[in-house]
Amino acid sequence: MRKSDKKLDNQIRIALTDVCESALKSLNGFEWLTHSVNYDRFPESLKVVCVFDTNEHLEAFKTSPLCGQLEQQIHAEFNALGLKVRNVQRHVSYDTEENCVQSHDGNWAKRLQG
Repeated sequence: MRKSDKKLDNQIRIALTDVCESALKSLNGFEWLTHSVNYDRFPESLKVVCVFDTNEHLEAFKTSPLCGQLEQQIHAEFNALGLKVRNVQRHVSYDTEENCVQSHDGNWAKRLQG
């Protein structure tokens, strides 16, 4: 990773930490989020995964206006960093601790790889 990539990755991490802290306070069942990126295909490869505790909480969130608000907040953070993405929904996905336990025995590193 180039020095400029490390600097940008740190900025993304800080921005998403703000989003995460806000979501922890306001979203029922929200647990954490993470991001991944391949800087050879940036910003198209930028992905944010938002993790909830259960499928029930995730489904309730996805059918509420809060889903759009979270995506708008992520988009605003990207914009503040000068990252232009046309459709933020393509860069945000959702998962649950429940699904990870069922499919990957709780191993998030393995689950997020593929």
